[in-house]
Amino acid sequence: MTTTPRFTGDANPYGGGDPYADYRTADFPFTHLVDLADGRLGAGVVAANDEFFAERENLLKPEPAEFDPERFGHKGKIMDGWETRRRRGASAAEPHPAEGDHDWALVRLGAPGVVRGLIVDTAHFRGNYPQSVSVEATSLPGSPSPGELLAPDVEWTTLVPRTAVGGHAANGFAVDVVRRFTHLRVNQHPDGGIARLRVHGEVAPDPAWLAALGTFDLVALENGGEVEDASDRFYSPATHTIAPGRSRKMDDGWETRRRRDKGNDWIRYRLAERSEIRAVEIDTAYLKGNSAGWAAISVRDGEDGERSEILPRTRLQPDTNHRFVLPEPVRGTHVRIDIFPDGGISRLRLFGSLTDEGAARLAARHEELGG
Repeated sequence: MTTTPRFTGDANPYGGGDPYADYRTADFPFTHLVDLADGRLGAGVVAANDEFFAERENLLKPEPAEFDPERFGHKGKIMDGWETRRRRGASAAEPHPAEGDHDWALVRLGAPGVVRGLIVDTAHFRGNYPQSVSVEATSLPGSPSPGELLAPDVEWTTLVPRTAVGGHAANGFAVDVVRRFTHLRVNQHPDGGIARLRVHGEVAPDPAWLAALGTFDLVALENGGEVEDASDRFYSPATHTIAPGRSRKMDDGWETRRRRDKGNDWIRYRLAERSEIRAVEIDTAYLKGNSAGWAAISVRDGEDGERSEILPRTRLQPDTNHRFVLPEPVRGTHVRIDIFPDGGISRLRLFGSLTDEGAARLAARHEELGG
C-alpha cells in the first residue's frame, strides 16, 4: 500500500442543515479507472455476518449515500449503507470486544480484474463508523457460494491491512498487488457502518470466454475495453459509453458542456486487445435536445500507428441507436470517436473478434495475473 492521502479522525456530529457540510474527500489517483464493484457490471454483496441496522446491498449503490435525519425504523436510525449492531465483550468483567472481533462482507466483483485503489466511504456515519477496516481478495472460478468462499482452503491476499479510518469521510487506499481477483472480503473492526465501497482497477477478462464468444463488443468495460482520455467530462464520465446495457436515463451516458468555439469533442478508447472490427453501434438513448449532431470514428493499430477513418462524419438522430456494418474488417488496438460540435452519446459498441496475436497476448496476460 502506498502513501495515498486518506481521511481519519472523528467527524463532527450532525448539526442540521446540509448533511454534507463536514464531508471530507479528496482526489485519489485511481478514480479514473473503472469501478470493478459496480452493480451495473454484475457486482454484488453476496454475504455478511451481520446487517442489523442497514443491509449490505447498500454498499454498492452507484449514487452517493443520502441522509434523512428524521427517518427511523423499528430497529433504530435507518442509514444508507451497511451497518452492524454494536459488539460486546464476553462478560461483565470484559465488556469490550476482543482484539480480533470484527464484522465482514463478501463482495463479488462485477468484472474480475486488477485492483488499483479502494474507497471505503463512511458518509453520514459520524459516531457509528468502524475504528478500522481491512480488505482481502481472492480469485475463484465460476460462481462460488458464500460457503465456498469461506472454506478454509481458500487463499486470501491482503489488499489493505487493518487501518484506522475516519467518520463521514471518503477513505482512500492505493493497492500495489498486481493480480487478478474475483471477490473481496471487507472487514470492519470491531463493528459499525460503511456507506459505500468503490473498487477501482483494470478489467482482466477470461480469454477462454472471449474465445468461445468469437464475436463480441471489443470496447465494452466487461470485456477489457477502456477509456484512455476524453475532451470533456463536464456532465458525466466518458466511461458510461462502454457500460453494460442501454442507457436508462440522460446522465447514464456521456454529455459535454456547450461549446462556444469551432472545435469538437472526442473520446479515445483502448480495445480489449488487437482486434478486427466489423460493425459499429452509436446510441444516443435519452439524449434528445443534447445529442451529438454528427460523429466520426477512427482506428489506430498500435501505440504509434497512424489513425485511419472507418466511419466518416455521419449525422446522428436524438434518442436513437445507429448501426453501421463496415465494408470490410478493420484491424486496430485503439479507437477514437469525434462528435460534432458537442453534446453526447450514450453508448458505443464495436463488434468483432480478437486477432490471433491479440488473443495470444491476452492469454499471456491472464496467466501472468494468476488467472
